[in-house]
Amino acid sequence: MTYPVHTETTAPENARAILAQAKGKFGFIPNLLGTMANAPALLKSYLTLAQIFEETSLTPTEQQIVLLAASYSNGCTYCIAAHTVIAGMKNVPAEVVASLRNNKPIKDAKLEALRLFAFDVTEKRGHPSEESLKRFLAAGYTPVQVLEVVLGVGFKTLSNYTNHLTKTQLDSAFSNAIWTEAKQECACCCA
Repeated sequence: MTYPVHTETTAPENARAILAQAKGKFGFIPNLLGTMANAPALLKSYLTLAQIFEETSLTPTEQQIVLLAASYSNGCTYCIAAHTVIAGMKNVPAEVVASLRNNKPIKDAKLEALRLFAFDVTEKRGHPSEESLKRFLAAGYTPVQVLEVVLGVGFKTLSNYTNHLTKTQLDSAFSNAIWTEAKQECACCCA
């Protein structure tokens, strides 16, 4: 099954304005959004959750850690590449992004606890280990942020699964960050 990648002129009527706004914001319509436009409710939901996730108490760096950890766990090549570029635009340190892309520990203990927790939540479908949760809270995160991680994982799962099902082609804007490494099991927290 193939899905067309829509533009603001070819999309279903109730997705056109949403794609036009995305084009204004990003300077182009990412293939993910053009594909999601086939189901306007999915497109609207995804972009709404993106905005809501940006309003959480997590910093931009922490948000990108959640999104990259979930994308790694779900093996989403499109989202790993896209969020590598987005993380760079949000000034996430390159060594943090490299750790996420390679499933390696982040040197900062607090950020590492977040990476492990987000990965564990995704990997275990909302049933993280008690050890992972305790490490996350001991690192200085709050019970509210536990739920904010759930929001980020849910938001990213929409795009990860869409990309898997539709085989979304990577945009040229993200091509310098191609990620093809096979998913590895996280031996540190998910056993």
